[in-house]
Amino acid sequence: MSTLDRLAATIDARKGADPETSWTAKLLAKGPEKCAEKFGEEAVEAIIEAVKGNRDALVSEAADVLYHLAVMLAARDVSLAEVLAELDRREGQSGIEEKAGR
Repeated sequence: MSTLDRLAATIDARKGADPETSWTAKLLAKGPEKCAEKFGEEAVEAIIEAVKGNRDALVSEAADVLYHLAVMLAARDVSLAEVLAELDRREGQSGIEEKAGR
């Protein structure tokens, strides 16, 4: 099981947890919109660190982005496996071709 699989499983397990004891449960209890907002905030922070060239901070912010993406997906009942399957489907296809096919 990969790190992302374990993260998705942990998030799924925390869906019913007490929001007072779990950050994941607290985010999910606030609804999908709040989860999306938090993902956006973390993405912007990662962008800032990438622009600044701060490698260590970018690694940390990228981890936050992946976590908050997984929470946002869970809030809308989209599994990480579905996203990975979509990436698998696109593998070997040019990004230009993929965009043209939309």
